[in-house]
Amino acid sequence: MIKQVSVFMENKVGRLFHIAKTLGNNKINIRALSLADTSDFGILRLIVDDPDQAIAVLKAESYTVSPTNVMAIEVEDHPGGLSDILGLFDKNGINIEYMYALPKRTGGKAVMIFRFDDDSIEKKLDAAGIKPLRAEDVKTI
Repeated sequence: MIKQVSVFMENKVGRLFHIAKTLGNNKINIRALSLADTSDFGILRLIVDDPDQAIAVLKAESYTVSPTNVMAIEVEDHPGGLSDILGLFDKNGINIEYMYALPKRTGGKAVMIFRFDDDSIEKKLDAAGIKPLRAEDVKTI
């Protein structure tokens, strides 16, 4: 499992800039992000190289922040690569809550971040022959 940092933020000009600047000023590197918003608020999901420090510095800036466990899984980087792994999920009864991509590849593969709504997900992924990346692996991508 990888610790994702979720930030609840007002949808105001400069808010995302302030979060990115705060993390940068504290030498925290953003590896991936997803931003889902409504007209007034948004949820920023971040994969960073030091999630505990990111949570601390963002809380110190009065943001509502929480950790969430997610998984990073390599996907073949060719047409149909994503559908191949989604087919394995379907075959093994694995439901995805949400997902987004890392901007870099590893060894010709893309890396996707998945949030599953299943406490037995690690057993199901193992049964499907899928090995998630470790947190240490994601830090160096």
